[in-house]
Amino acid sequence: MTDRLPHEKGFHISWDQIHRDSRALAWRLDGHGPDDGAWRAVVAITRGGMAPAMIAARELDIRTVDTISVKSYDNQTQSEAAVLKRPDDTLMGDGTGILIIDDLVDSGKTLEIVRSLYPKAHFATVYAKPKGRSQVDTFITEVSQDTWIFFPWDMAMQYVKPYRGE
Repeated sequence: MTDRLPHEKGFHISWDQIHRDSRALAWRLDGHGPDDGAWRAVVAITRGGMAPAMIAARELDIRTVDTISVKSYDNQTQSEAAVLKRPDDTLMGDGTGILIIDDLVDSGKTLEIVRSLYPKAHFATVYAKPKGRSQVDTFITEVSQDTWIFFPWDMAMQYVKPYRGE
């Protein structure tokens, strides 16, 4: 047990870093789709998966992009995962040829619920924590379970006092 707050072991991700890591994810996925290496569509898990999915869709030249909305957090508190919006069933089928992208897998609960809907989809995240890693088929960077990732869309630029003195 630790007295550390979630933000005290933080991994701060810049826009540049999420862009580089999302491109690396796309490169890793290139040529691994079931249709002669191609993917039929990209589905972003909202909201965190939207930026990585958009970048991957561009890099892989995938024009069919949709979203699935799963709520599993209230600020920094994880809650029961619930699907709020799903892609069209005609597009999705059992998930064959579909690339589902999220920014991070933490406990794996979000991906578990989406995988139950689309068992043959390919699940990719930019970052993965050990508890949820088994739910991901492809990822770029693993971080420890007790690390809190600060994404650029959650941050704002602000003045910080100098470490020493005024």
